[in-house]
Amino acid sequence: MENPVLILGAGSLGVTALDIFQRNGVVVYGLLDDDKKLHGKEFGDVTVLGETDDDGFLKLIGHKCEAFVALGDTRVRKKLVKMLNDRRHVQPVNAIHETATISKLATIGHGNLIAARVVINPFATVGQHCIIQSGSVIDSQAKLGDFVHIGTGSFINPAVTIEEGAFIGTGVTVVAGVTIGKNARIGAGSVVIENVAANTTVFGNPAVKVG
Repeated sequence: MENPVLILGAGSLGVTALDIFQRNGVVVYGLLDDDKKLHGKEFGDVTVLGETDDDGFLKLIGHKCEAFVALGDTRVRKKLVKMLNDRRHVQPVNAIHETATISKLATIGHGNLIAARVVINPFATVGQHCIIQSGSVIDSQAKLGDFVHIGTGSFINPAVTIEEGAFIGTGVTVVAGVTIGKNARIGAGSVVIENVAANTTVFGNPAVKVG
């Protein structure tokens, strides 16, 4: 990546993205966050410059720098991605850790955070704006929709389908061939052995519906 990057979000994901870009030799122009308490905070030599809708900085995106959205709240992430699409006519770039192993036969969309030691195997598909936390495995022919969150150390086995906006907690195992519906939530440590309907929360081993 030749251009510097501006990171939207200065929380834990923002710091993770900052580390990834810097490890990859990418200059980070700064971070933007709506929490005014963070404004002026420095992470090494990179500063939180202002809010995520600050036109003074946003106008640089697409001309002089790239953008990356690093916020865990899916609704806010979607809102900021739409703003970048509509106002700046750009797609956020990927933040891929140097230790991630991604098959050349896998398909990866835009705006994804792929953290340390993630493995993405052949013919897996990752959509747009996903968060895949450290040590997770996306096995062969698994399909992740847009805005999917995969927690640290989770195992997504072959031919699993995870639909848009689904949240997979830390240390989850999803067995081969299972489908996780849109906006479903899987609690940490769960083992999912059957399909999960859209907008459903499940937890446990084996995972069962909560509430």
